Amino acid sequence: MARISLSVNGKSHVVDTDPTTPLLYVLRDDLQLNGPRFGCGLSQCGACTVILDNKSVRSCSLPVSAVGSRIITTLEGLGSVAHPHRLQKAFINEQAAQCGFCMNGIIMTAKVLLDKTPNPTDADIKQALNGILCRCGSHVRVLLAIKRAASVKA
Repeated sequence: MARISLSVNGKSHVVDTDPTTPLLYVLRDDLQLNGPRFGCGLSQCGACTVILDNKSVRSCSLPVSAVGSRIITTLEGLGSVAHPHRLQKAFINEQAAQCGFCMNGIIMTAKVLLDKTPNPTDADIKQALNGILCRCGSHVRVLLAIKRAASVKA
């Protein structure tokens, strides 16, 4: 066990955990953040995606000890029910989720995309989301939601 300091969603946290514990487990079990989800445990599906220093990363296979002093943002850190992030609002308006299991990965990946490419093409969006597994069939609405969010200036 080790005491590990983390910066998550603008707040400092200290957790006592095995340094090899995946970041996902610390976020969900210790910090009660349920946006990132366990999907495959192999960094293949994207359900566990978080933003680490402005890059999307898979938290299911990242040891918490590897995070260091970098800034972690989860879905909960984007916005709130009262003040949703423009992406969250666009996904609601477009009714882009069906089961919603993959939405964490899609929204977090889209956030990084929009930060780097404020006016993405359909091809840009599809390329960015290529590694997120979604079986619902809401892909058209996801594209519309990301384009809607891109049209709203932050």
